[in-house]
Amino acid sequence: MANGKCRGFTYLTMLFAVALVGLSLALTGEVWRTAALRDKEAQLVYVGVQYQRAIGRYYLGGPAQYPRRLEDLLKDSRQAGTERYLRRLYPDPVTGKAEWGLVKTDAGAITGVYSLSAEKPFRTTGFGAGNDFSGATKYSDWKFVYDPLRPQAASTASR
Repeated sequence: MANGKCRGFTYLTMLFAVALVGLSLALTGEVWRTAALRDKEAQLVYVGVQYQRAIGRYYLGGPAQYPRRLEDLLKDSRQAGTERYLRRLYPDPVTGKAEWGLVKTDAGAITGVYSLSAEKPFRTTGFGAGNDFSGATKYSDWKFVYDPLRPQAASTASR
């Protein structure tokens, strides 16, 4: 009879153990995903600021005009010598693609870049001088634009 009362106890214990392992794996996966997205956000801010600074240096390095293509930041054809504002064109860290959204003037010159991702960002503050994305609902709202009329833009471009 004692053996009959214990029937199913091992099965329920194993079922409970499997459920706990599954729950812990799900939580670990969510923590890992969040950490990966935060890392991509940090990379996006770094790369966006690099493009913003390069556009500012391009603008200040010649007859006050913006580049027509991102490739112009790799080698400035307006200069007699070789002037490079970026070492290479960076891919978008969030999407992983080389394609960026471009903020352009009415004449088609590039004043800034932004991610094409529609994901919701975690970060809401601490983007550096001249960048305030506190009301952003997706990464594509983070526009890294060089504006020569903004006081922070001049100090950002000279770094």
